[in-house]
Amino acid sequence: MTALAAMAPAGFPMSRIPVANVAAVPQRSPLRYPGGKTWLIPHIREWLRHTRPDLLIEPFAGGAIVSLTAVMENMAGTAVIIEMDRDVAAFWRAVLESGTALCEWIGRFDPTPESLRKIERSLPESVVEHGFRTLVLNRTRRGGVLAHGASFSKTGENGKGLRSRWYPETLVNRLAKIQAYSDRLCFFEGDGMKMLPILLRGWGRDAAVFVDPPYTAAGGKKAGSRLYAHSAIDHAALFEILAEAGSNFLMTYDAAPEIVDLVRKHGFAAVALSMKNGHHNRIAELVITPEAMFE
Repeated sequence: MTALAAMAPAGFPMSRIPVANVAAVPQRSPLRYPGGKTWLIPHIREWLRHTRPDLLIEPFAGGAIVSLTAVMENMAGTAVIIEMDRDVAAFWRAVLESGTALCEWIGRFDPTPESLRKIERSLPESVVEHGFRTLVLNRTRRGGVLAHGASFSKTGENGKGLRSRWYPETLVNRLAKIQAYSDRLCFFEGDGMKMLPILLRGWGRDAAVFVDPPYTAAGGKKAGSRLYAHSAIDHAALFEILAEAGSNFLMTYDAAPEIVDLVRKHGFAAVALSMKNGHHNRIAELVITPEAMFE
């Protein structure tokens, strides 16, 4: 038995598709998101090539890398992006409704300790201002964390500190590319758990659902409460929604005992991936689908 095989939790096989080198995957989202799924893109591509959905639903959008990839690579006709966090929601609304104005704000901004403290204390008066505030804090705080109390980067990449991840031209280019597909990206601010059953009743198997809750189960990494404003959902209810709708879905989760039990209860398929966390420790992540795809 290989070292990786030995790490597979609860008898789940290791995925035959390796974790992507993030540097080799197109960086489409302007947001740096804790728990982002750029590394999962090879799995996403195979899943969507196999299913070819008319609609992709991403009920916990975050950085929305999956929706952006699906639309920009023509693997889904339209993507519905749903986000509950008010700050992140304001960003996506600003991108899709007022992208030109947002780009102008980006071009004018100089990230200094003084300007960042001012933005951190500010109460935005418009969607564009709110979305800009979200982007600035996301790009300049350690790990991209938006939760209250998160600290700003000090050393950053190559010792550049606050400017190490603030690339105005790159961010504007990414926003321009997103705007070019805005007619195929639909954004809703709200509770993805409540909206998902409604969307699935209308679209059924013509829709594909990518599910990556920014929350951790009791036995998982337990980082959710310090990374996200909304750090708890009913995991069992989420599995029930997907099972009852007979959904075409791909879901990622920590390999927590509660999640393993839910996978088995509903007869879903799962493979494990060996991931490195921020401390360079190996952890197991599950990729869950209705039927086996990645063994």
